[in-house]
Order: sequence, then structure tokens, then C-alpha cells
Amino acid sequence: MKRTYESLRSAAWMAKDDLRSFGHRSRMMQMGYGPDDWVGRPIIAIINTWSDLNPCHSHFKQRVEDVKRGVFQAGGFPVELPAISVSESFVKPTTMLYRNFLAMETEELLRSHPVDGAVLMGGCDKTTPGLLMGAISAGLPCVYVPAGPMLRGNWKGKILGSGSDAWKLWDERRAGKITQEQWTEVEGGIARSYGTCMTMGTASTMTAIAETIGMTLPGASSIPAADVNHMRMSAECGRRVVEMVWEDLTPQRVLSLASFTNAINVAMAMGCSTNAIVHLVAMSRRAGRAVGLDDFDAASRKVPVIANIRPSGDTYLMEDFYYAGGLPALMSRLHGHLDLSAMTVTGRTLGENIAGAEVYDDDVIRTLDTAIYDEGALAVLRGNIAPDGCVIKPSACAPQYLRHTGPALVFDDYPSMKAAVDDENLDVTADHIMIL
Repeated sequence: MKRTYESLRSAAWMAKDDLRSFGHRSRMMQMGYGPDDWVGRPIIAIINTWSDLNPCHSHFKQRVEDVKRGVFQAGGFPVELPAISVSESFVKPTTMLYRNFLAMETEELLRSHPVDGAVLMGGCDKTTPGLLMGAISAGLPCVYVPAGPMLRGNWKGKILGSGSDAWKLWDERRAGKITQEQWTEVEGGIARSYGTCMTMGTASTMTAIAETIGMTLPGASSIPAADVNHMRMSAECGRRVVEMVWEDLTPQRVLSLASFTNAINVAMAMGCSTNAIVHLVAMSRRAGRAVGLDDFDAASRKVPVIANIRPSGDTYLMEDFYYAGGLPALMSRLHGHLDLSAMTVTGRTLGENIAGAEVYDDDVIRTLDTAIYDEGALAVLRGNIAPDGCVIKPSACAPQYLRHTGPALVFDDYPSMKAAVDDENLDVTADHIMIL
């Protein structure tokens, strides 16, 4: 049954005949709005993590206008509420300090303002779990707009991937094989557009998880940030969240234990970041659908890596993954590992959302029989160093390192380690193990 305007949260602020509501309406009019702007309309918060110092989100300053356009088209009233922009590139000493801060800020922005639903705009590593954790706790209808991956990097005709190629080229730079002029060219070519890292790192992992648990529109997580389809997706999110308010389709109605077990299996098939465990466990607990390390361990033994994306793969990046069909196409090849009855923000099930999805390049999105790695991306280990468990990513690791014996170099802090590895007199061999 469709909700009435009188039942909306915003109406409790705006619709009553009392002095407090008078004050709310008066202050709205102070900003140039009139009753026609809000009466009978859901008020939609847009939690925007744009910042001049977050290149992953630098397009959000314009993209938020697409979201607003969609909200207006569907009969809603959009209000933009800025939140902390946790840039993996610039925030020090570590963005993990601020994930829960963003979660608290998101929850309190939604709880404390006269809003009925929300569009969450994020993408850089910690922003996806931070925004979703806060929105889950707030409990209002919401949809997530992923920032989208940046375009492929390029240097002298060579395709570069953010993160992984930087480490490789830095080794060459330190060895004197790359000049200062060439290094500056690499700096300008490895990140050619706004958007998140285009390898299968934390950002791409977490937006894929957001889509799998049903909190984005179908296919949203794969669209490159600079693609015009990203603009259309953003507008559609604005339209959809207004409908979700009338339907009272809250995160509690969308998210189930199946949503999170699906996300674990998809993450494994994607060649996910190890950070997936830290964030997905936290998100599932917010929803009261807790998963744990044992669930990842079980999935890693049965779900192969079929997304041929760096660093698990050796050729392709997220832009290629989008052209190959994106996440719906990958999920269409995981039917036996997914609960297709899980609900999504579309109001349809996961199975309905991916029905008809096609793979357009079988080398980018492999079949289960032609997987690039026969077991999942991650492995859970337990032993004397980590009795409660630790995680490695064998799909992106050279086979000779999966079983190795050698002397250890142990460091108490990062500066000491960095100073030691740059010391030409360091007594070290290729067999040494570095422990921080």
C-alpha cells in the first residue's frame, strides 16, 4: 500500500499547525522556497561526499545535479547534505580512522533532518561502507550512487592500472630505469579521469558489493565515472528513491542474510580486495545479518575467480569489465552460488534484475570452467602468528610465495621499514620475509 504524505517524516516537521512547524516553514521560505516545493512531496537527502581533495569524487559537484533532476522528475524535493570526503589518496595517516566517523555522520544527518529518503554518493574505498553503514542504521529508504571507476591509464601506449602498476614502475624508477621526465609522464598518465581506482582494489570491490546486496541500481557499480551513462544512472537513482519512499522500501526490507552471502560469493568471483572482509562484516552487523570470517573461508573454497581484472588478472581493467557486461553479466554466470530471491532497491529480486544479462567478452568475464583462479580470491589462514585468523589474496600472488621458508626482517613501524629498504647496506636477499 502506498504511503500518504501525512505519514512521511518530513510532514511531522512541515505539516502541523503549531509554532514549531511555523518555524520550519518560515526558515524554508527564508531560503527562497515556497509550500509548493515541499507540500505533498517526499524530501530527499543527497549525502554528497564531494571534495576538492578527493579525485575519486571530483565529478560529484556536477553529478549531484543529475540526482536532483531525477528527484524533481519523480515529484520529490531534493536537499543536498555534504558529508566528510574520505580520500584514500590524501587523508593521512589512514582513512580507516574516518570510516566510522562517516557512518555516524550519515546516520545523524538522516535522523536529525526532515527527510524521507536518501541518495548516497560515494565510491572511494571507505566511503562506500561508511555511507551504507550509517544509512542502514538510520533506516530510511535509500539508494547508492557509486562514483564509478576512472578510465584506463596509459603511458607510451602501455595500459596502466592504478595501484599495481605504480608499485612496479616505482621499482624501475628506484633502479634507475625510468628518468625523472618519464616518471612525470607516468604521474600524468596513470590516472586520466575522475573516478575510483580502475583495478580490482577496495573501491571496485565495495561498489560491487553494494550492488550485489541490492543497494544500487542494476549495473551501476561498473559504469566508468566519465561515461555519460553514469549521468543517466544518477538521475534514475533520484527518480527511484522517491518511489521507494512511497513504497516504504527501507534497507531493513532490502537486506537479508542472503544479500550478504551473495556479496561474499560475488566478491570472491571478482578477485576482491582483502578489505572486503573488514567492511562487509561491519555492514552486515549494522543490518543485523552478521557474517564472519568462516563464511569467507567457505566461499573461498568453492567460488572461482572469473573476473579477469588486474591484479588477479594480467590484462583488463574495470572499463573493460563494463564493456564486457558489467556486474549483472558476471552474476549471471554465478547462478549456482547466489540466492536469486534476495530483494533489491528496484523492488525486484536479484534474479529478476540480472535476467537477460549477457557477457560480451568471454576473456574478461570467464565461465566457471575457464576461471583465472580455481578457488576464491581470498584465503583465510590460522596459525601461531594469527591464531584468530588472517587473510591473504592468493589470486594476485605468484605461486612461489604461497609456500615459502626464509629469514624474517621484523619492523615495529612503517618509517623504520621504509628507511631500511632504501638502505643499500641492508643485509637482505630475495628469500627474506618482511614483517611489519
